[in-house]
Amino acid sequence: MTLDRMAYEIETVEPTQEPQAQSLWQRFDRWWLLLVGVIILTYLLIRIRPDPYGRIYRFLGDGMRVTVGITMVSFLFILLAGLIGGFGRISKNPVINAMASIYVEVMRGIPLLVQLLFIYYASPIVLRGIGARLTTIWPALSVRLVTIKLNPFAAAVLGLTLCYGAYMSEIVRAGIESIAKGQMEAARSLGMSYFQAMRYVILPQAIRIILPPVGNEFVALLKDSSLVSVVAVADMTRRGREFMASTFLALETWLMVGLLYLVMTLFAARIVAYIERKTLFVR
Repeated sequence: MTLDRMAYEIETVEPTQEPQAQSLWQRFDRWWLLLVGVIILTYLLIRIRPDPYGRIYRFLGDGMRVTVGITMVSFLFILLAGLIGGFGRISKNPVINAMASIYVEVMRGIPLLVQLLFIYYASPIVLRGIGARLTTIWPALSVRLVTIKLNPFAAAVLGLTLCYGAYMSEIVRAGIESIAKGQMEAARSLGMSYFQAMRYVILPQAIRIILPPVGNEFVALLKDSSLVSVVAVADMTRRGREFMASTFLALETWLMVGLLYLVMTLFAARIVAYIERKTLFVR
């Protein structure tokens, strides 16, 4: 048998089942096992010691829904703010570029907690002062501003959007600038406008690049949403503080709160990792 014939038979031989099973196990995301372990631990605590862990879990139920809701709503606005800020950062218009750059630098330089406190407690004072000066100029608007009272949920969404939107703007800017300039030039040479080239050529490529950091921002947002408890939002952290204040069970309360946050963040991280793999391997 010639060497060419041997090489042909080696290349055309059907693979055995063992490598396929091995490959499937290698592709399996083992971090799902950690998520399952945390869920089992939480379930066992509730079943074995329903008092206090079962009571704590039921007390935190509505707080979990608020946490998930505020995270999802804020993330949608963050994506929008990131797109606007990212395009502003790469704009050739000096005014738009300067405004976007100032927004990014200022928001990234102030802690999220301080931004939330300012929006909820300080900004109404500023708006009332403006309203008092508009009494003779614009009476209708003046009355609205003087009597303004911010909704805690809206204030929390605004604070999270402003802060994380600045970081998302930098992610979008970096993703767009990572695409070779020849892609835009080729699209324009085919008769596309700037916006058509950006929509059909640049952004689809940039999304694959920015998807991992965008997913990380979502997970970080889910954890940082606990800070909205300082502006009277009844999220899971605030509900935990209320339960601890009424029962003085600090260890049990914060253990359950920590486990529930861990379940949510691990699940979100696994979904993000799955989407990343599917996106990166689709060609």
